[in-house]
Amino acid sequence: MSQQQGSEQPAVIALSPLRGMPWPTPDPFLFCVHHVDAYPAGNERMGPTASLAGRQLGQDFDGRDGWNMYHGTVVPGFPQHPHRGFETVTVVRSGLLDHSDSLGAAARFGGGDVQWLTAGSGVLHSEMFPLLKKDQPNPVELFQIWLNLPSADKLVTPHFSMLWDHVIPRHVARDEAGRTTEVTVVAGTLGDVKAPPPPPKSWAARADSDVAIWTLKLAPGARWTLPAAARGSNRFLYFFKGSALKVGGRAIPASHVLQLRPDVDAVLENGPDEAELLMLQGRPINEPVVQHGPFVMNSRQEIQQAFSDYQRTGFGGWPWKSDDPVHAREEGRFARHADGRLERPT
Repeated sequence: MSQQQGSEQPAVIALSPLRGMPWPTPDPFLFCVHHVDAYPAGNERMGPTASLAGRQLGQDFDGRDGWNMYHGTVVPGFPQHPHRGFETVTVVRSGLLDHSDSLGAAARFGGGDVQWLTAGSGVLHSEMFPLLKKDQPNPVELFQIWLNLPSADKLVTPHFSMLWDHVIPRHVARDEAGRTTEVTVVAGTLGDVKAPPPPPKSWAARADSDVAIWTLKLAPGARWTLPAAARGSNRFLYFFKGSALKVGGRAIPASHVLQLRPDVDAVLENGPDEAELLMLQGRPINEPVVQHGPFVMNSRQEIQQAFSDYQRTGFGGWPWKSDDPVHAREEGRFARHADGRLERPT
């Protein structure tokens, strides 16, 4: 990031363009991607009706025709793969995601729902994007965020949880001109607005972690003050939709990420178009991070142990008939937990 010049804009520490994937993230976060895919209508197998000729199936990330198959070959998405040592937070803003994992848990969620999975000692999961609508497009937009675990909790028992759209609070503020700013509080607290509890062993579950995951939507010309966080926390703001923004009086071009000084208020002034931002914030874990693909530990030896454990145990094995399972087309949103408990949004 290019460092801010001068002292007249104290809220913004640094600024850089949002280029490609993944986006840069601060400790305690490890990874953030923003998937936006304009999928066509779905076929009988819930894959795209369009031809797949010319795509590098199994590794399709080129954005051809405005969408990707990713690692999927029939249905777009990410067939079974392992994780250890961190958490995935998957915010599905539009479209649907079908989840299956080695715990035996399964889910279909979307339209604002969030899945929070503590991988801990090791889990396999599959994340597929079923294209349910046969006669119209199936757009998908989601964030997947990786939140690190401290060394004390790297090998906790895996935990799967759902935060349904209707239980995730949204704070709507109006400025003096009546223009709105809507803040969706996935994690953390904004004034009296408190997010649903994170998994019990999450870094976000610690009272002093100051973890916040928010999305912000500003009406054209809206003005809103982002309140200060705890001193020593890291705070990144991703300006991913809109044409112009000012933060602390500093002009921010479209598609940029800002590192903010956490312990000062930051006045946001939107430009002529609706703007959307993602905020990731938290007190850093401040431990060594050694990552190899889907494993994030504190040392090279622990990474080697993760590979050895995965090869030996398969993290419990894969209980599904295929590596890329999808649920029945007529199935609605649901979560079936490893203990058999069935949960549906009300």
